[in-house]
Amino acid sequence: MKELHLLPIGNVPPDVLGWLQRQLCELFRVPCALLQPALDPRVAYHPERQQYHSSELIARMQPYVNDQTWKLLGVTGEDLYIPILTFVFGEAQIGGKLAIVSTHRLRQEFYGLPEDKQLFAQRLLTEAVHELGHTLELTHCEDYQCVMAASHAVEWIDIKEATFCRECAAKVI
Repeated sequence: MKELHLLPIGNVPPDVLGWLQRQLCELFRVPCALLQPALDPRVAYHPERQQYHSSELIARMQPYVNDQTWKLLGVTGEDLYIPILTFVFGEAQIGGKLAIVSTHRLRQEFYGLPEDKQLFAQRLLTEAVHELGHTLELTHCEDYQCVMAASHAVEWIDIKEATFCRECAAKVI
């Protein structure tokens, strides 16, 4: 059986990766493995923006794909962007194997608020499932509670569930 692989990009706390691994394994009902060594994100750093280009990181993830890979999710603490947006929470190949999610803007501390580990964990899971949904050929959903709804601000993530709505679930089953 193919596996969902998680790849740390840069320094990602092991407890965060372990928790996400267990959640995704249960949710997608597939074996889930952590890959090592971590990918060095510096190759995608753009000093003029002080951010990391997510598409460049996804391209660097390709060598980590092997015969056992169902999907490969990169997890980073770096602030991501694509040229047409100020920032992104993640990015994925529609219908492909590769996706990336950033924890950078999911933490309350980024917004000057006190740490909330439970809210952070829920946001991370929601965005990870969202990006993996894109690899399953799902596009953005009009149901604002569906995990596949667009997230242009962190508050929009908080409205979503970490699961697919009935219509999106039907497309992947």
